[in-house]
Amino acid sequence: MTRIAIILGSTRPGRNGAPVAQWVYDQAKQRSDADYELVDIADFNLPHLDEATPPAMGQYSQPHTKRWADKIASFDGFVFVTPEYNHSTSGALKNAIDFLYAEWNNKAAGFVSYGSAGGTRAVEHLRLVMGELQVASVRAQVALSLHTDFIGFSEFAPAAHHADSLGVVFDQVVAWSNALAIVRTSAALAR
Repeated sequence: MTRIAIILGSTRPGRNGAPVAQWVYDQAKQRSDADYELVDIADFNLPHLDEATPPAMGQYSQPHTKRWADKIASFDGFVFVTPEYNHSTSGALKNAIDFLYAEWNNKAAGFVSYGSAGGTRAVEHLRLVMGELQVASVRAQVALSLHTDFIGFSEFAPAAHHADSLGVVFDQVVAWSNALAIVRTSAALAR
């Protein structure tokens, strides 16, 4: 069955992303079209890039990188839960993405973002990064506002319509992940 990671892309203490990612995961568990797993980048303790060779070489030397690579390689697609910091994604998420290369290739990604402007600028940047990593980003996304989807900017209380939007994100990520399976298989055979 298709495996989709819901990646919690913040490591900040007291982060708003934890309840958002849990909500995304709870919605995913109600579906039967894929196996969903919540992956918290904080659990991998990734330092700032400490590999001697570029990720495209696939020559990982650090145990944390190998563990991260094994986890990401096990998925067919991703739903990134990202904050927006200074018109972009979190440095922690960008760092986690930059650790790897081939493990991301030929998969699909969707986005759930949050911030004062719904996190849309963070997603714009992530879409560019995904393109470089040969990840197909889907059109649908969920943009959560700190003003209307959080009480006092900290207690997550999403508007009801976001569940429908999230369903479309899942539909598209699963469809694209399945469609790209043949590309992943061909790439693996070519190695």
